[in-house]
Amino acid sequence: MTIGKSNRQFRKKGRKQKADPFLKKVWYDVKAPNIFRETQIGKTCVNPTGGGKTSEQQLDKRMFEVSLGDLNKDERKSYMQFKFRVEHVSGTNCFTNFYGMRLTNDKVQSLVVKYHTLIEAVVNVKTTDGYTVRIFCIGFTKKDRNQVKKTCYAQSSQVREIRRRMVNIMIKESNCTLKELTLKLISESVPKEITKQCQSVFPLQNVYLRKMKVLKTPKVDVDTILKLHGFETKKKKETGKKVNRKKKKKGGNKKKKN
Repeated sequence: MTIGKSNRQFRKKGRKQKADPFLKKVWYDVKAPNIFRETQIGKTCVNPTGGGKTSEQQLDKRMFEVSLGDLNKDERKSYMQFKFRVEHVSGTNCFTNFYGMRLTNDKVQSLVVKYHTLIEAVVNVKTTDGYTVRIFCIGFTKKDRNQVKKTCYAQSSQVREIRRRMVNIMIKESNCTLKELTLKLISESVPKEITKQCQSVFPLQNVYLRKMKVLKTPKVDVDTILKLHGFETKKKKETGKKVNRKKKKKGGNKKKKN
């Protein structure tokens, strides 16, 4: 036995195990509009309803970012990131709406080529259903097939003309609802139209809508959000009994003069 060691046995104090905070969380399914193949984005958690905010209030306006490759099950378009915002909560489902789009950084960096002119255009547009959207477009000059020259630069007057045409096409194509504009983003019809219209000024390549931001949103009813997700809501007609009011005769209560 070592000198100075006590023979008494001491009880070890047991440390309290911390409870996992995620066990108390409530989980909700996040739904995307039915214009995509995969409408189930994922799941999100929130604190249960307490003294402060309810679960629905905590989930309101929550943002999610998902790749288009996961939404449409197409890996070739995984460079497009779509943003969604929660607009309505029903049961354990969070119904979202489109709120923006951007290209990934590695995709934008891969587009930049030496000895070519980069052309960008930005425009604010308003859709027919009241959304104010800012669209960013990007494009690069293209060499001719039999070109020997190393550089492929456009003149400043050509750049101005191409930018003007870009803006006009984006304004024209955005004269629709936000749902139709989202479908045009998926099909990439706007960059194809820009490439076609600018061919006479200077040939372009790698034309993309680099980014799209929703600046202002109108007041949206629950019915319109549910329609985006494939639910049909029928308005109930107010039914009631018809009441026939008797018309009063004019001068019926007048006293006769003597």
